[in-house]
Amino acid sequence: MALVRYNPWQEMNSLQRQLNRLFDDALTPDNWDNFGNLSKVPAAELTETDDALHLKLEVPGMEAKDLDIQVMADRVAISGERKSETKSEADGNIRSEFRYGKFQRLIPLPSRIQNANVTADYKDGILNLTLPKLEEEINKVVKVNLESETAE
Repeated sequence: MALVRYNPWQEMNSLQRQLNRLFDDALTPDNWDNFGNLSKVPAAELTETDDALHLKLEVPGMEAKDLDIQVMADRVAISGERKSETKSEADGNIRSEFRYGKFQRLIPLPSRIQNANVTADYKDGILNLTLPKLEEEINKVVKVNLESETAE
């Protein structure tokens, strides 16, 4: 019976080769257009001014009718469903691709808003919401009094 020396690094190298092969196969230029499908939640950016909150969401490839936006006083709920199908024919070969998927996102707001006065704009896959703040939130100033202790 022959003795075989165990090398733990050999298994690590094998695992690294398998992971490299996985990423090489997944991220070839032919598959880059599918890379965006890994994300089910649209990217969001929330900025605040003195009188309003501005919410920008990235929802490319969707139509405005496919989006459902619900605005509450302290949060915004956005959901939608993507249905995309393409078909092309070249040299007698037919290539058909389809993408379907639902998403939903709930975004808490840092201050209360007037949800009846929200304005929305959707252009080139970017949804912009302007969320005006409540008057109490705009004028909310808290005065802090510091009382010095007197030594007796």
